[in-house]
Amino acid sequence: MTASDTSGPWARPAAGREPAGAALLGWLVDPAAPRLCLVTGDKGCGKSQLLAWLVAHGTRPGTAPERRVHGFAPLDGQGVRTAIWTLADQLGVAARAPGELLAELAADRRRTVLVLPDLHAASDPQALTDLIGALVGLDHLKVVVEARAGHDVMPVLKGLTPAEMNLDDPRWTDPARAEAWRAEHPARQEPALPDPAETEAPDLLDLDDPVALCAADPERVTAAYEADTDPREGLRPAWLRAGQSLLRAQQPADRALVLLANLGDGADPRLAPALEECAADTPWRLVWSRIRGDVTPPWPGPALALAAGRRTLEGHALVADHQGTLRAVSLADAAPAGRMPDLVPDPHGLAALPDGTVIVLDGEGRLHTHRAPAAPRPSGLAALLDDGPGAWQQAMDALSLAVTHARITALAASEQALAVADSTGRVHLAFLAAPDRVLPPEHLHEGPVTALTVTDVPIGEPGQSVGLVYSGGVDGRVRAWGVGNEPLDVPVAERPCPVRALAAELTTSGLTLAIAWADGLVEHQRLDTHERRTFHPGPPVTALALTRTEELLIGTDESLTCLRPISPTVEGP
Repeated sequence: MTASDTSGPWARPAAGREPAGAALLGWLVDPAAPRLCLVTGDKGCGKSQLLAWLVAHGTRPGTAPERRVHGFAPLDGQGVRTAIWTLADQLGVAARAPGELLAELAADRRRTVLVLPDLHAASDPQALTDLIGALVGLDHLKVVVEARAGHDVMPVLKGLTPAEMNLDDPRWTDPARAEAWRAEHPARQEPALPDPAETEAPDLLDLDDPVALCAADPERVTAAYEADTDPREGLRPAWLRAGQSLLRAQQPADRALVLLANLGDGADPRLAPALEECAADTPWRLVWSRIRGDVTPPWPGPALALAAGRRTLEGHALVADHQGTLRAVSLADAAPAGRMPDLVPDPHGLAALPDGTVIVLDGEGRLHTHRAPAAPRPSGLAALLDDGPGAWQQAMDALSLAVTHARITALAASEQALAVADSTGRVHLAFLAAPDRVLPPEHLHEGPVTALTVTDVPIGEPGQSVGLVYSGGVDGRVRAWGVGNEPLDVPVAERPCPVRALAAELTTSGLTLAIAWADGLVEHQRLDTHERRTFHPGPPVTALALTRTEELLIGTDESLTCLRPISPTVEGP
């Protein structure tokens, strides 16, 4: 145990494997060691037992950083998808494919150790070996892989110049300790092979039955769908789209809701009613969902930013896609309701203002203004007298001028205020009543602010309100700031992964806050009553919006989902 290891001493490895355990720990702490450690040997030599020891101790709270294991994905019977989803969930990110997992890992330069047992027993060892090669190409990762000696993947793994430990070699075993261990554990000798007549065949999966699949082992279902490419009337693509969410430990009802939200409109129409019935005990009702490829109504494109309409946009939401197209869709069913003619490259934020003005934040930190499709335009005498920028334009200009030391990274607006946040963790705000005056900024986060929302909360006399700002950052914190007061010292929410999106609204149920995290979790909180619900849509969440009637819009790059909360509530993620 090192001086910084507060988790207590490590137990000895079983079966006299102290030399192998010491070598593994030495490899972990040696910065000059190869990034891949290959544990090999014949069947039954104790490879999995040794790695189980490493993972059990390396994942304990308080384990020294240089000995910590961050991700563990058993590969027996599994394919690439299951491995990626398992690792992503443990690492606090959302990833559907190798490229997405690698991008997330490349963006986070912290030391990361992954353990991958039973590569030889995987359903697609070659594809997983390709993934391993890509992982060890990242210089802040260390990967331990178990593969049986003589397997087809061994030449490729050895080509990655790993540190190799073949447990058939006597040097990795202390003979005296091995003999003593066997004497103390006689029941742990090599087990006899089971009688084939007494071996029960595993339950067969019905890949066409959505309710049965929601109650089955999700890893088995995923492996079956990887091997069987029949679309199953839309069930297979929905399952694989939601993948990482479905692998989580949860009730069949929760899994049914996720699967229902990921069905495309080309799916067998009998699937949705069956899943709706199965999902009846969840704290949500699916209002609608639009999936990539849907045509009735059409999918509005990747939702990189969202805004629920106010006043002139009542009953509609705005969606900004990857090409910078802004579309209005009906909140009733996502039917298209118009689009804006001008593109905004790389949209990162969207605010719909009460007068029909739309402000878009691009990836360079610049603000752009547009008019919503249904917004009225001044005419007659009003148009003639309109000879200068309006209050919202003045507020936007003032904020753009105020943030000169950093890049604007987030945008939000309420009925009375416009706010932006920047890459240094500061939040800036201007009120419509004094649009040319920007309030002193509040430093709320360590690192860039990644999400921002503002709502007006009534106080005192009728008609009086205060602006309430919620911000989220790469530091994994959501902070609250009642304008005119000091920000709350304690975060409203905090988790070990960045915040991706926020939405706050004074709904018919009271003040409500929605949070999307980088690992795919969406939280819904009724702040007045402390009710909390969660939902994992599957794909990484890119945007959120709340309506006054409490519909929650969840945007990803391949779906747009509308949920309505119901009782009972569910506590915990």
